[in-house]
Amino acid sequence: MTALTVSQTLIDHVVAAVRLAGQQTLDVYRGEWSIEVKADGNPVTEADRVSHATLEHALAAWSPDVPIISEESELPPFDVRHGWSQFWLIDPLDGTKEFVAGNGEFTVNVALIDRGQPVLGVVYAPAFDAMYFAATDLGTWRQQGSAVAERVYSNDWSPERPARVVESRSHPSAELNRFLGTIPVAERIRLGSSLKFCRVAEGAADLYLRFGPMMEWDAAAGDCVYRCSGRTGPRPSPLRYNQPEFRTPGFILGCDAFAQVREITQSDESSRSTRTP
Repeated sequence: MTALTVSQTLIDHVVAAVRLAGQQTLDVYRGEWSIEVKADGNPVTEADRVSHATLEHALAAWSPDVPIISEESELPPFDVRHGWSQFWLIDPLDGTKEFVAGNGEFTVNVALIDRGQPVLGVVYAPAFDAMYFAATDLGTWRQQGSAVAERVYSNDWSPERPARVVESRSHPSAELNRFLGTIPVAERIRLGSSLKFCRVAEGAADLYLRFGPMMEWDAAAGDCVYRCSGRTGPRPSPLRYNQPEFRTPGFILGCDAFAQVREITQSDESSRSTRTP
């Protein structure tokens, strides 16, 4: 397999494909559509499918040797993918519940994974025409509509000041409530999809906390947008990709204490799994 080199040209290609896929999801969103339920119990719409087809076609055309994993395709077994050095990881419509609810908080996500790390990430919120893109050594950028893209930076939060915390709109958590009782909190911002990563990356929120696992395609592009948002270097993230179960554990982004919080969240997950129903 010929490895891809991350460059501005590659970013421009991915941004263009994601924008097209996003506009296609928006066409569905504004029209008439129906909801189906997949075998895993999650909802799916025509918007998921059309976005998947557009992204898969574009990525395969540019990089035919680089494998693609999408939420809307079958996940290859670990014994097939464990030796991959690079692969594309896409979520054609992140926030399907928000799409169905009609609040606009859904995104199209594409990430390039290199040896377990996201080295390129693009997140597009078509209902708001907000594009976020990032790459290792190139920083994080936000483009609103047709305006010129601007570099954005995350905050380096510390417990000495109250935090603006972004959290899931669709997945309330008692563990999160308990943890937030241990730090000063100025505001709790509820959002859908990978927009939560983006709010932290652009400095509109300080922390993003997740208690409980999520699939890797839900996290990768937004995680890259966050990682590349540091003023003096990459922001630390505990997340790793191409794991056997293809799930990320609970995490905190926005401060260097993620390791301690990861232990807390994993302890909570272990406790939940051992409770008697």
